[in-house]
Amino acid sequence: MNSYQLSPSTFDFLLSLQQNNNRDWFQAHKAQYEAVYEPFKQFAQIVFEEVSRHDNLEELKVFRIYRDVRFSKDKSPYKNYFSAGMSRATKWLRGGYYFHIEPGQSFAGGGFWAPNAPDLLRIRQEIASDDQPLRAIINDPVFVQTFGAVEGEAVKSAPKGFVKDHPAIDLIRKKQFLATRAFSDQEVTSEYFLAELVQTLQNLRPFFDYMSEVLTTDTNGIPLED
Repeated sequence: MNSYQLSPSTFDFLLSLQQNNNRDWFQAHKAQYEAVYEPFKQFAQIVFEEVSRHDNLEELKVFRIYRDVRFSKDKSPYKNYFSAGMSRATKWLRGGYYFHIEPGQSFAGGGFWAPNAPDLLRIRQEIASDDQPLRAIINDPVFVQTFGAVEGEAVKSAPKGFVKDHPAIDLIRKKQFLATRAFSDQEVTSEYFLAELVQTLQNLRPFFDYMSEVLTTDTNGIPLED
């Protein structure tokens, strides 16, 4: 595996930005920003290459630090974190990886943040039909040790078309299916973080593979047409 270590100066800059989130300060410290953002982009590229050894990825997206404040009450012009996402290749491989570097709130993981209505219905139908394959994955010791549990928003009662006393209603209610692992600042800047991050993302594969199979077949398990 490639060796690359993020500098503690990454957090120094982000902490200062949290306290001075305005354009004048940012412009005055543009060189400091570039000195930590460029290494983060290089780090993200290495993560992409390492995860690509074990999965078929099509795109790395390192997110810009500039916030879109048009529809937000918070008019702070900058994000106080660095982040990147990686999408899987072809429509047959579903799920996306994500990692987020923020003082005291770093994490990595992925899943299904905003599945469209047909995909969400298909997932719910599969769970309602037989929830055991998914439970076997999310109750596996490796998954539990890495991520704890599947997270995400859920409807308050049963979604339309499902009964509220279904044995798998805890999963059927979900609108999002996310798995994340938190990292301390010390972990992020350690020499072991790259390997730990890559392994964390690899541990999502059984979950992604299950969802991919569900979302590329009909309720009878027949593959969807191209």
